[in-house]
Amino acid sequence: MRRASSTVNQRTPRVGILGLGIMGSIMARALLQAGHEVVGYDPLPAARSRLRRSGGQALASVSEVATHADVLICSLPSTAALHAVVADLAQAGRPKVAQMVIETSTLPLTDKLAAATALRKQGRQMVDAPISGTATPTPQQHWIIYLSGTQAACREAAVLAQAFTLQAPRLGALGAGTKLKLAANHLVAIYNVAYAEMVTLCRRMGLNPSVALAHMGNSPYIGTGAMRLRMPMMIERSYQPATMKITLWQKDMQIISDMARSVHCPTPLLDTCGPIYTAAMAMGLGDADTAATAEVLARMAGDAGAD
Repeated sequence: MRRASSTVNQRTPRVGILGLGIMGSIMARALLQAGHEVVGYDPLPAARSRLRRSGGQALASVSEVATHADVLICSLPSTAALHAVVADLAQAGRPKVAQMVIETSTLPLTDKLAAATALRKQGRQMVDAPISGTATPTPQQHWIIYLSGTQAACREAAVLAQAFTLQAPRLGALGAGTKLKLAANHLVAIYNVAYAEMVTLCRRMGLNPSVALAHMGNSPYIGTGAMRLRMPMMIERSYQPATMKITLWQKDMQIISDMARSVHCPTPLLDTCGPIYTAAMAMGLGDADTAATAEVLARMAGDAGAD
């Protein structure tokens, strides 16, 4: 069977996006701006409407997208959604030319590997490709996509990913991308709470946390992108629009914890942070950005008001 690149090389590939949430819609918009034809599907009408407003074509089903696209990109919220997509692709039938599926979701590794096996039987080759980044209008300047799979497939995926990522390195065999993404999100989960704690400490000491951000945010020693992104929200106590909702982040943290247990890795810092996110959910902040962990610590400190 010929690989999809024989078709792709002759013209700009038509890209099908399955899952048009925050990340999927950003990819769709960037691909359209880069000159790609984009078709897509999401079960939510609002998400499909967003694609149409960006200039893409919203189709009625996963199988319809599969028959109209050269390459598929999955951006899905759960394992159940991935299983449903794989089943719907089976209903679409075997493609005439091998079809690449670039799976960008953050999901358990075992589920991704099972999906890859099922897709391979359908005549589709999966690239494990989780994205390190948050909602931004300029993903080309900020996102890194962690590619893993065969060298040939990752090369092809990297070419397409130029439209919406800053870097697209191949990390190794299928699954290496997900492992690195879990390691990255493990660190971010701790960073969010650490910055929230530092902001709260500044307030309790009578120091405006804006001063801390001004002098630490760009420090080559302790400054990070996560600090520069989330501390302004914590300082303003404004957590919308969310770059990562706490409800979705809870899913990621569970995946990381499950992986850590499976490889017998202690995670005392992550375990300590978990209840802070759970408390934010209990405070009605599930749809807020993960920076809202600062409100949990503010309440613990007896400070419910603004600066």
